[in-house]
Amino acid sequence: MKKCFFFIFVCIFIGREITVAQPLQQSSAATQKWWKEAVVYQIYPRSFKDSNGDGIGDLKGIISKLDYIKSLGVDVVWLNPIYQSPNFDNGYDVSDYKKILPEFGTMADFDSLLQGMHRRGIKLVMDLVVNHSSSEHEWFKQSRSSRTNPYRDYYHWWNAENGKPPYRFSLFDINHDAWKYDTTTNAYYLHYFSDKQPDLNWENPKVRNEVYNIMRFWANKGIDGFRLDAFQFVAKDTTFPQFPKRFEKNFMHYYAMQGNLHGYLQQMNQQIFSKYDVMSVAEGAGNTFEDAHNLVDSNRHELNIAYAFNGVDIAKPNGYSLLQFKTVFSQWDSAFEHSGWLAVFLANHDQARMVSRFGNDAPAFRTHSSQMLSTFLLTMRGTPFYYNGDELGMSNPHFTSISDYRDEVILDAYKHTKQTGGNINVFMKNLAFGARDNGRTPFQWNSSTNAGFTTGTPWIGINANYTTVNAAVEENDPNSCLNYFRKLVQLRKNNPTLVYGKYTLLDKDNTQVYAYLREDAHGKFLVVLNFSDKNAEFNNPILMKQAKLLLANYTTNATISLTKILVLRPYEAMVIQL
Repeated sequence: MKKCFFFIFVCIFIGREITVAQPLQQSSAATQKWWKEAVVYQIYPRSFKDSNGDGIGDLKGIISKLDYIKSLGVDVVWLNPIYQSPNFDNGYDVSDYKKILPEFGTMADFDSLLQGMHRRGIKLVMDLVVNHSSSEHEWFKQSRSSRTNPYRDYYHWWNAENGKPPYRFSLFDINHDAWKYDTTTNAYYLHYFSDKQPDLNWENPKVRNEVYNIMRFWANKGIDGFRLDAFQFVAKDTTFPQFPKRFEKNFMHYYAMQGNLHGYLQQMNQQIFSKYDVMSVAEGAGNTFEDAHNLVDSNRHELNIAYAFNGVDIAKPNGYSLLQFKTVFSQWDSAFEHSGWLAVFLANHDQARMVSRFGNDAPAFRTHSSQMLSTFLLTMRGTPFYYNGDELGMSNPHFTSISDYRDEVILDAYKHTKQTGGNINVFMKNLAFGARDNGRTPFQWNSSTNAGFTTGTPWIGINANYTTVNAAVEENDPNSCLNYFRKLVQLRKNNPTLVYGKYTLLDKDNTQVYAYLREDAHGKFLVVLNFSDKNAEFNNPILMKQAKLLLANYTTNATISLTKILVLRPYEAMVIQL
């Protein structure tokens, strides 16, 4: 059987094992910032709410649900790209950074959305996709038109008379080749992603200034932050040396955090971040803890938050080790204990549903396991990034046919697997577990036709469980995932210790239970989470004379023992004040 490249295609990034460096010891105490205390709610606009019946979510749809978003208690909305785009990669191929894609609405709609959020005390963070543009962007059209065009050096070109360029691996190309031959000027252009997403040449100062102008445009409108998509890849050695054979097995080592990337970020900080009170997040955190830390060390004047992938990449179709899960999150916390700041997340638009990957989406366990995972996200140190629909416990749709999928990257991977004699059954099983489209099915608002998402035909299929798993049903159930999430958000807001407090792992070798302390001068909390579908024992080393159960996901609470082993029910979660 030939190797299946499934995990390369269904995620924008495959996290590689990050080098375990010693925690960086710095003496500076945590400085309070709004973006540290915020709960970030990610909205995938194409699938959130359709206002005009075309089957595609839009800005007016989001506007109509602002009161719902406010009711969650979240502080920030991260909005996936809404810019003009041919939509090969669902908006991550931008053809005009200062225009709104018509199927999402107009700039007036955007202005109304931003005003509506700000009136409700909600901040807005936007995606900035500038490792690459769309091949339909005017810059690229000009760049490919002639070798002497002023925009030629906005992208990376290799003239064909110099021979074929040194091999570079592409994450999205059907043949995994990142060089695309273009007949117009007899040259190859570079694309780490699809050939419809040519990489911008950040070594050209004109490109950097174009990006800063784009950022000023949106910052002057009043947005509250930027999430820098794929930014760890922007800096490149433009001599394009030969890489070792089979380097693609560890391509991150050769692609991430290269060249003068930190210099570019420091320049961006000087030009933009130092002049606006905005949150800045880098997607991807390099190859080592030091890489990640350097992005967000306040003394370096680069970014606010590092967004690392090691945690989400643990889940596999055949399961995952809780011990590995605990190790990864504990190591990241340790590395950032004294300085710098992390995002904490288990799902986003590039991942399948949280409960299907890390919990259990069987009807008997879906609610409790979803609530347990939410408890983890809202009680760890770092800024929680929470994906829309997870507050309902939305799960993978369990698509069975390739025709159910819309992601062009997946469709190309399917073709590649067939052409190279791969195992299609294994490929389809892997898709059902981890494909990006699993997390992109429409938001389940109610039990009416199409889950209340649209009056038309939805752009992608809706999960069949929408009649019982939806916002309207859960609104009226005090024990639902939705209402539990609201309690968690309020618990975090009421207890800054859960934001800034020290994290200490307990019962490290327990294969079922993840338990930890969060403590500082203002409080002490014990979080106990059963990650399994069976009863589990927690060997509690804490003397809980003044213990108070603040929140739990079972309606009949277990007795908190002062001396005995604590027995947890399947996917039980407890937050205990000590």
